[in-house]
Amino acid sequence: MSIEITMPALSPTMEEGILAKWHVKEGDKVESGMVLAEIETDKATMEVEAVDEGVIGKILVAEGTENVKVNAVIAILLEEGEDKSAMDKAPAPAAPAAKATSTSSADSAPTSQVEKPAEPVSSPTSGGSGGKAADGDVGKDGDRLKASPLAKRIAADKGLDLASIKGSGPHGRIVKRDVENARPGAAKPAVAPAAAPVEIDHDAPLARYGIAADRYDVVKADGITKIAAKRLSESFRDIPHFPLNVDCRIDALLDFRKRINEAAGEGVKVSVNDILIKAAGLALKKVPAANASWIEDGRIALHKHADVSMAVAIEGGLITPIIFDADTKGLVQISTESKDLAARARTRKLKPEEFQGGTFSLSNLGMFGIQSFSSIINPPQGMILSVGAGEQRPVVTNGALAIATVMTVTLTCDHRVVDGATGAKWIAAFRTFVEDPMTMLM
Repeated sequence: MSIEITMPALSPTMEEGILAKWHVKEGDKVESGMVLAEIETDKATMEVEAVDEGVIGKILVAEGTENVKVNAVIAILLEEGEDKSAMDKAPAPAAPAAKATSTSSADSAPTSQVEKPAEPVSSPTSGGSGGKAADGDVGKDGDRLKASPLAKRIAADKGLDLASIKGSGPHGRIVKRDVENARPGAAKPAVAPAAAPVEIDHDAPLARYGIAADRYDVVKADGITKIAAKRLSESFRDIPHFPLNVDCRIDALLDFRKRINEAAGEGVKVSVNDILIKAAGLALKKVPAANASWIEDGRIALHKHADVSMAVAIEGGLITPIIFDADTKGLVQISTESKDLAARARTRKLKPEEFQGGTFSLSNLGMFGIQSFSSIINPPQGMILSVGAGEQRPVVTNGALAIATVMTVTLTCDHRVVDGATGAKWIAAFRTFVEDPMTMLM
């Protein structure tokens, strides 16, 4: 009996694919394991292998065909001793099977061949493959056996009980090599069977992606993390944002910081981040149009104060305590407040008013060696600044090549309130304060 070669499901979510290339042509003899074709999906290109031996009787789908549905018949395989007249007697190819409502690894495993049933099947197979039943034989336990017609004929000739043979084909299907290598009474073929498919718990969180539940742990997100996830997802989806990048030379800033800490005395240690918070606050006051928030009814809020939120990593997430009126405070005061806020943030002791209500955010990953990155705007704020690591880079100074400590910053703007020109003015002001920190004292 001729065998239908069908479009395999190469992933749990695959519904159709491209038949990119045939490696065989009509009349070619194929053996089990031979590559028949290449299938392209949105994720990968994979090879389809033959499960049974025989001759390619007819190719039904030409190579290069797009949008070929999963389980659609793409070719007909004739078994040994059959000729093309067998295809004339065979029923017309069945329409592609509907996508299963549940996904298992057996459903999603690449299956290149599914045999036509010899007779209607009244009950589902025990393997749960979601494909067509291979035959009507029933095993000792009432399970339906899966075996190719050729394998059944050989087993009958050798007097073998198919129930005693373990198949090495897809979903445990018994193929020619299994029967040829089996001995009377043998429980399994001499050739090692293919690895059994991993059972997927359909109630597991990642079942739809074909990932078994025992391969990951699930932890519960706390309230802050869940709220942040919701807000940032909405922000990334709903806010029309754009980035602006600039490199800042910070050698003067580092020297400025050193002198401040020497003058401040013991117990005071102003950080680079403290100075950047001050510079951000001053830039907001210098370019007030950038210190704004979008109101959903079409109005814009122009903030009177430069309240800078600083991103602090805590266990399980992120929180943004605020340095209020950052433009008016001295560096020692900013340093003291930022250290206190960060310490209480990590112990979950911040009051809501200490991390809600900022007008601008600053996120610094420079201490982790990150050169540059973009951050997601924290609504209703109109901008967020991402600060990378300061590192020595070659620069051109007065026409000559030199070495300077350079820091890349990225400003992400809400285009509804901060257009490109306004964002550029703000980042230019910020850069001036950073590269010439003495201007912050004027």
